[in-house]
Amino acid sequence: MALKKILIFSLSYFPVVGGAEVAVKEITTRISTNDIEWDMVTMRFSKSHPKFEKIGNINVYRVGNNASYLNKILFVPRATLFALRRKYDFYWCIMTYMLFPAVLAGRAPYVLTLQDGDPFEHVFNRWFTLPFRPLLHYGIKHAAKIQAISTFLAKWAKRDDVLVIPNGVDMAKFQITNDKLQKDRITLITTSRLVEKNAVGDIIEAVKFMPENIELQILGSGPLEESLKLKTKNLKLENMVKFLGNVGQEEIPRYLHQADIFIRPSLSEGQGISFIEAMAAGLPVIATPVGGIPDFLKDKETGLFCEVSNPQSIAEQVERLIKDESLRNKIIASAKKMVEEKYDWDLIARDMKKRVFEPIL
Repeated sequence: MALKKILIFSLSYFPVVGGAEVAVKEITTRISTNDIEWDMVTMRFSKSHPKFEKIGNINVYRVGNNASYLNKILFVPRATLFALRRKYDFYWCIMTYMLFPAVLAGRAPYVLTLQDGDPFEHVFNRWFTLPFRPLLHYGIKHAAKIQAISTFLAKWAKRDDVLVIPNGVDMAKFQITNDKLQKDRITLITTSRLVEKNAVGDIIEAVKFMPENIELQILGSGPLEESLKLKTKNLKLENMVKFLGNVGQEEIPRYLHQADIFIRPSLSEGQGISFIEAMAAGLPVIATPVGGIPDFLKDKETGLFCEVSNPQSIAEQVERLIKDESLRNKIIASAKKMVEEKYDWDLIARDMKKRVFEPIL
């Protein structure tokens, strides 16, 4: 097979890291460079980020100078011009908005990966996106392939041929290293950006209903960080709630291994790779039944559901996991088995190559 050139459109990439960025890196790392050459055009969030570098198997080209809103708007024409100056066999659009440069460049077929974590209304119905909605619909209709990371996101495309292939984990990095709930202090953990959709404030409020031997560790940062710290202070929970800030991807398993229960009471979620990582690390998970979460979390089987925007419900499920050892062990074992069988990156990369890329190549 002749070497094929693929251009990835992604608004962000390492060192700016989320579930989508991890997925792209894990998948491209596992696909032979003898078959495909990967280029990426992404936004330059800081002048400290190089305009070009190779990360894994991807040649990463960054455009722009900062993380301003104007820079995000200008990314589309800049990415379009980047594509027009080079020849590619096809484009790979990471999340819905990346359809814009693919459609505008118009020089190659394109694949869309639906990775969006925001609600449908946030993506399609905000006032400043309404004029461009016809272009989004055109892009979805004419995509050569569409892959979604959950059945929830697959419905956005309103096409019968959408392929549901989830994000996964590197199982070797998340092996259980210690017994859970065998100590006096019980550690709850959440790993997420501190934004509204992840509802970290609800976890903090839930702590006030819990015994004093509970500690909540919050990994991540974001625009709500200061307001969440103020909420913690006002509730007089500073001894029980710890903000640990941004933690490198390689360090997350260590924090998960020393914790007892993972919680994220999301308001919306495309899939939620943090939940899968916690399951792989042997943590019971408490989550809300929204977005793509029900694909992998079955109540009382692979985790527990709490109610949306209900801190009291979170506290009740924490108490349930602490008191019911049999249920807790069942959930941990069932979730780990599911992750091994369905969410290993090696399996997912093979699936992506065979079902998404090879039919186009």
